[in-house]
Amino acid sequence: MSNLQLQLHSPPPSSLLSSSSSPSSLYSSSSLKLFPNHPFSTKSLPFNNHKHFSLRCRHTDLFDQNTIASTPRPTRPSASVGALPPRVYVGYSIYKGKAALTLTPRPPEFMPLDSGAYKISKEGYVLLQFAPAVGTRQYDWNRKQVFSLSVSEMGSVISLGARDSYELFHDPFKGKSDEGKVRKILKVEPLPDGSGHFFNLSVQNNLVNVDESIYIPVTKAELAVLTSTFNV
Repeated sequence: MSNLQLQLHSPPPSSLLSSSSSPSSLYSSSSLKLFPNHPFSTKSLPFNNHKHFSLRCRHTDLFDQNTIASTPRPTRPSASVGALPPRVYVGYSIYKGKAALTLTPRPPEFMPLDSGAYKISKEGYVLLQFAPAVGTRQYDWNRKQVFSLSVSEMGSVISLGARDSYELFHDPFKGKSDEGKVRKILKVEPLPDGSGHFFNLSVQNNLVNVDESIYIPVTKAELAVLTSTFNV
């Protein structure tokens, strides 16, 4: 925005304003007509050697600068783990006549560094829980057996074809004094009709004298849901 200031250094002689003077004698052909749409636009200001007319333009730069300076700049979102919104991980359960299987995702854990970045302190995994049936849609969760799948093991399950098999062995006390006293074997084998896979968990625990084998059929559709849970 600009303020337009007109300054007339000296008024015209009163003789020029007499009624006997004709317009042609008052104004030269080089007159500058300002604001043609103004009600007084029929009058022009003469330019001659004795009367000086100046045009002064003043910019309100301060207003423009303040307006620009007050406009907030977009901030770049932080990529740190602490600034990310919390996520909710939902499990999935399968109930069949012989057993039930629940799948619970466990997200990775992070620890901050002095630089402000984060690193993984514990890998994420998926916890499988098998419970044997004791009646029609009744399951004994006190006898449940658990098996955890690491990230790479989840990838192996996801990549299974319709006729593929997979076997995993876990020793929870590997590298410790009780190594070999607890053995867990998870077998994933195709169903005879090709409609899915058997999930069979065998547990031998000599510490509490337990020898349990729980199996449950998982259809292709159910396996697809398990796969989507692995991908979160």
